[in-house]
Amino acid sequence: IVLTGSDDRLWKTWGFPDGNILLTGQGHTDWLSGCCFRPSGTQLVTSSGDTTVRIWDLSRRGCILVLRGHSRGVRGCSWHSCGDFVASASMDCTSKIWDVNSERCRYTLRGHKESVNSVEFLPFSSTLLTCSADKTLSLWDVRTVSRL
Repeated sequence: IVLTGSDDRLWKTWGFPDGNILLTGQGHTDWLSGCCFRPSGTQLVTSSGDTTVRIWDLSRRGCILVLRGHSRGVRGCSWHSCGDFVASASMDCTSKIWDVNSERCRYTLRGHKESVNSVEFLPFSSTLLTCSADKTLSLWDVRTVSRL
């Protein structure tokens, strides 16, 4: 299965090798910039130009949580390997760590001078990698909310 998000505001899952669309999700009001499966495979997260991050349940075929807090479009998202946390990267120059269980922002990471364009949790660790239009990469310890 392959997961895609697009300027048409939709995410889709595709089966292979036949390439059939298995599921389609809609709800964002602007372009999709990122999407990834929860490690358990039961849910997915999407990020969008509409400033939101959304959690989708595949069995319910719908959005179950909208995370709001960025002031500009969200450029990327990543799910932590434990499945309890999502990170987002935004054009507002911040990244956020979201606690999916409590449905709130746990931390806001500040330090980039321009748009944060990508975010990725390192597998099985508390380290987050961000990259920015300011031409820098940063490694963060999300337990202490500090740069490494």
